Amino acid sequence: RRARSPSAAPAKGTIRNGKPATRTDISSLFGDFLLSQAAGSPTRTEPGKMVSTLLPTLSLPVSRATAFLLGTPLKSFRSHHPLLRSFLASASSLSSPPTPRSLVTMASAAIPARRDLLMLGIETSCDDTAAAVVRGDGEILSQAIASQSDLLVKWGGVAPKMAEEAHALAIDQVVQKALDDANVSESDLSAVAVTIGPGLSLCLRVGVHKARKIAKVFHLPIVGVHHMEAHALVSRLVNKDLDYPFLALLISGGHNLLVLAQNLGEYVQLGTTIDDAIGEAYDKSARWLGLDIRKGGGPALEELALEGDPNSINFRVPMRQHKDCNFSYAGLKTQVRLAIESRNLCTDDIPISSATEEDRQLRANIAASFQRIAVLHLEDRCQRAVEWALKMEPSIKHFVIQISCCC
Repeated sequence: RRARSPSAAPAKGTIRNGKPATRTDISSLFGDFLLSQAAGSPTRTEPGKMVSTLLPTLSLPVSRATAFLLGTPLKSFRSHHPLLRSFLASASSLSSPPTPRSLVTMASAAIPARRDLLMLGIETSCDDTAAAVVRGDGEILSQAIASQSDLLVKWGGVAPKMAEEAHALAIDQVVQKALDDANVSESDLSAVAVTIGPGLSLCLRVGVHKARKIAKVFHLPIVGVHHMEAHALVSRLVNKDLDYPFLALLISGGHNLLVLAQNLGEYVQLGTTIDDAIGEAYDKSARWLGLDIRKGGGPALEELALEGDPNSINFRVPMRQHKDCNFSYAGLKTQVRLAIESRNLCTDDIPISSATEEDRQLRANIAASFQRIAVLHLEDRCQRAVEWALKMEPSIKHFVIQISCCC
């Protein structure tokens, strides 16, 4: 599963495992959830083709909406007009669907100024219910979040069914608060964007249902967003000088990705998670150490690590012998669990708040040692990715780092 590769940097259009690099729309490049494909098995698909198996009626990936909002030439939308029109007809679930107000229609007719475009974004991929209103020039007018931190503590992590119920209870209020704070209503919107993956299917459905409901009532187009692409591109909203190509490190609770963004909708995946992501490792380690994870395992572990000695435990850096850009944190998680067991720490019965001074110091040393190795693994992979990216695109000037979820 972890075949060794030659040490030379990849030629343009290839990746380290010798297979052609995927250079396509993000929906197929990052489709861990939507495509259920094995890690390290790139798949080619034509740009613009939505390949979701879970939500086949959703519209184009986020790159098409981003292109519209950022002023990409409008011709890129015309070939997708039938697909968007088909989606709007099927999503409305009406016997005689209304005439679709698609992005193409807006672009080819009396297009409003970018500043006048309003997008409502809905996100329910994991354990927080979130919504925001963003203007066409990139200004975030409002954002609202309902946290599920109490459920994380109660269930020791994200319980999909409980998370779905919490999303269902919160979604209406969260969306309404985002609209109210932006001083707009649904009738003012130009489109609705909603996360379609990766994420928990039960949770994703809540957001998609809400988005379709709004789109149906107000005859709005829907943009299905792959949130890993959104992480890669959101920096362009606030950093106007960030231009293609650039390298991006995307870190979340379930994913690590190193991506060369060559243009809108054109990405080369340099590295990915082959088992557990760093967010998962932080979350599990924090739980095993008996920490309060209501604000996330990452912040809790990092706070405890400040009290410890990062060199006290000789954890091994993952995959040092593999000369690629992939990530693996399953082995480091196992090392943490064994370190806790070998020191006879009763973390299940004694939370950190009730630990003795000696016990707390032992836990802090484990946390600090874990964090040092976890970050060293990131540094190793990023250093190699920078070398590869510069050989593929010598004009690269920016390295974007986006961190979310448990981290």
